Amino acid sequence: LSSNNNPYASFGATLARDEEQNLWSTPHDVTHTEADDDRVLYNMIVVRNQLDKDSEEWQKLNYDIYTLRQTRKEVRSRWKHILEDLGFQKEADSLLSVTKLSIISDSQNMSKARDILLKLSEETNIFPTSWELSERYLFVVDRLIALDAADEFFKMASAVYPKRPGGDRGDEGPRPLQS
Repeated sequence: LSSNNNPYASFGATLARDEEQNLWSTPHDVTHTEADDDRVLYNMIVVRNQLDKDSEEWQKLNYDIYTLRQTRKEVRSRWKHILEDLGFQKEADSLLSVTKLSIISDSQNMSKARDILLKLSEETNIFPTSWELSERYLFVVDRLIALDAADEFFKMASAVYPKRPGGDRGDEGPRPLQS
């Protein structure tokens, strides 16, 4: 087959391009650049792509981009772990999925969701110390409020990722739950 007739000829190039545009490590996520933290990462990628790959600036930006993506994956993994421990094994991914079409279920929940998210940030290590709160997790907390699971989520996050003097938990990982 000639490459003109082969629908799979550009498959690898398409995957690489999708991965480059994928700010949240979710394939085909069309919602990137919608939130402030997405725009920051997107702008870093744009600046990096304009630099010479052999330059020190390119290497530094590439490392920063990688680090930010890994931090996001770790935070998502922490949330998923807690959701699964609360019994949301099948629903964890959908509860964590936020797109530009996502809405707050009840406007009265907005202030409660913000309070819980802030409390999670201040009283647990579910977010790294350098993490700026993401609007995405406001939607997740709103969903937990609607499911009447937000308080249990906070209790579990406090037990699994307790705040320690001196900041992050480092490479310790989640603490086993006590029965």
